[in-house]
Amino acid sequence: MSTQDKTVRDGSARQSIDDRGKSRFKARALRFARYTLMGLMGTTVQYALLVALTATHAASAVIASTVGAAAGAVVNYVLNYRITFRSNAKHTHAAPRFFVVAAAGMAVNAWVMHALVERLHVYYLLAQCVATGVVLLSGFVVNSVWSFRARYSG
Repeated sequence: MSTQDKTVRDGSARQSIDDRGKSRFKARALRFARYTLMGLMGTTVQYALLVALTATHAASAVIASTVGAAAGAVVNYVLNYRITFRSNAKHTHAAPRFFVVAAAGMAVNAWVMHALVERLHVYYLLAQCVATGVVLLSGFVVNSVWSFRARYSG
């Protein structure tokens, strides 16, 4: 085999690996976009309860945000199971894992809200935007690799 033949063969193998890497990246990006869009539904529920409970003085911003996050988690589970991850895992397997992640997310959310609203006196809706971003990124990673065992097929 000539050096040129070997280079062409090795080059096409390298290109094939590069193409698979690009394909996986694209699949992950699309899955994250779906996760974000589905999360907007649960986030809408969370923000609606946050505003309603704080505007009526029924709860502090931290408590209202946590109650809203719990309600939003139910919406997010259904949408993520069916649409984002297209999971075929049994609900008895996926749901407990998802809600463990959601509970951790609620704890992070409550901590961020407490730190920003109660300690730093940041406006509660701005603080909620920061908390939402933190929970969105961490939740996607953990739900991808653990709750729904995503295979990044698109």
